[in-house]
Amino acid sequence: MVKLVLTIIDETGIHARPATLLVNKAGSFQSDITVDFDGKSANLKSIMGVMSLGIPVNAKITIKAEGSDEQEAIDTIYEVLKKEGIAIKN
Repeated sequence: MVKLVLTIIDETGIHARPATLLVNKAGSFQSDITVDFDGKSANLKSIMGVMSLGIPVNAKITIKAEGSDEQEAIDTIYEVLKKEGIAIKN
């Protein structure tokens, strides 16, 4: 398993657009990918799960991937978050 700790920098947090980007990107990998926030966890391949976490700006989140393409999944998801100005590494 690999994990990545991030801080959300988008002023509106993880709302519908960034959540859709993440879910679509996560869905292209075979690994199980989750996002943890405030003691709760959601499948990063589920838009409803991600949205239910209500992740605001300045939130610290952890993304975990486990499976055959776990490192590629984490790297790719981070690149999307960084490119879109949604999150930075801690």
